[in-house]
Amino acid sequence: MSERPEPLLELKQQVSCSIDGAADRLHRLSRDIWSRPELAYRETEAHERLAAFFSEEGGWTVERRFKLDTAFRARWRSGGGGERRAAVTVGFLCEYDALPGIGHACGHNLIAEVGAAAAVGLRAALEDAARRREQEGSGPPDTVEVTVLGTPAEEEGGGKIDLLKEGAFEGLDVVFMAHPSQEDALFLPCVAVHDVIIKYHGKASHASAYPWEGVNALDAAVLCYSSLSALRQQMKPDWRVHGIIKHGGEKPNIIPAFTQLEYYLRAPCRAELSVLKEKAEGCFRAAAVATGCTVEIEFAKNEYANMLRFGTLEELYRRNGECLGMEFTTDEDLLKNQSGSTDFGNVTFELPGIHPFFYIGSKALNHTEEYTAAAGDDAAQFFTLRTAKALAMTALDLLLRPELLQKVKQEFSQAKVAEEERLR
Repeated sequence: MSERPEPLLELKQQVSCSIDGAADRLHRLSRDIWSRPELAYRETEAHERLAAFFSEEGGWTVERRFKLDTAFRARWRSGGGGERRAAVTVGFLCEYDALPGIGHACGHNLIAEVGAAAAVGLRAALEDAARRREQEGSGPPDTVEVTVLGTPAEEEGGGKIDLLKEGAFEGLDVVFMAHPSQEDALFLPCVAVHDVIIKYHGKASHASAYPWEGVNALDAAVLCYSSLSALRQQMKPDWRVHGIIKHGGEKPNIIPAFTQLEYYLRAPCRAELSVLKEKAEGCFRAAAVATGCTVEIEFAKNEYANMLRFGTLEELYRRNGECLGMEFTTDEDLLKNQSGSTDFGNVTFELPGIHPFFYIGSKALNHTEEYTAAAGDDAAQFFTLRTAKALAMTALDLLLRPELLQKVKQEFSQAKVAEEERLR
């Protein structure tokens, strides 16, 4: 007769079984979001679909329009519930905004599915643990809260930053999400970024009859563009400045009275981003002075921060992922390549969390039409649900071994202090 598995292993098996049992519902959820792509802050159908999913599951307290019109919060409590503060609160984050023109080319429908699936799996395991506690007197803390936050506008605007400002993350001890990619990775470097719009105002006149009466705003835009290009020689290798001229004038025979550029400024951390922003702003203003124009510099309301890392969370996730068959990339070029940005970085400055990347059965690149197709393909489902299982199992590790959660919180304090030192 075989020995009974350890309680933690049994609970992890319960996570897998419950997620597999909900696979059809989760697939429909993901497919519905994928088939109706919506842009940042306008994800009304995706928002309603996710809120309805948790309402139909039963046992979840669902708050629609939580702090933002297209954000939501779903909560479930073990240990009797009530209004008293939970001993531990675990959060799962769902993203669901799409890209203009190409839909879910970053797979946010799968991010939403991962968050929902992980929450469903963890809840089932905790209900099993509560029964075990009654029978054996052991298990997680008396009251555990599982919170799912629907976080809109990751692609543009920074919905998580808006929610942080509104206090939506208060009370959470640790947060989890995962992002589709071309491989399984514990971490890929995400850089700090701030978007900026530069507007030059000049004076229109006839470009042939009396050009001397005009003040050429296009000259200012071109000088700005050229100055930023010249600045690249003095930029650090991992700084990035990229942009476009969105408006260059009305007609060739009219001296342009207005032009507009849009740029993204990126650096490995917030401290370096502030230096880069100062240098770029010098270019913006110098072009105005040189041409006699006036300039408006409009930085986006939210600056995306770099992402802090927490070794204990990554190691727990690695072990759980490998038990489920994940093979994490060891490609050093990939692991050191700092490229994209996410508003999840700002979250890691407020509480510990993990944001691994997961393979979806395709080598297509994010933000392409090919990736849109891959994110809606049935083949992505196995990998998506496997990722959800690994996240929920990692949460279980923290709940059943409180010393690990404490270690994660210590790592968070140390990481935040280190980043604050860089800002000085």
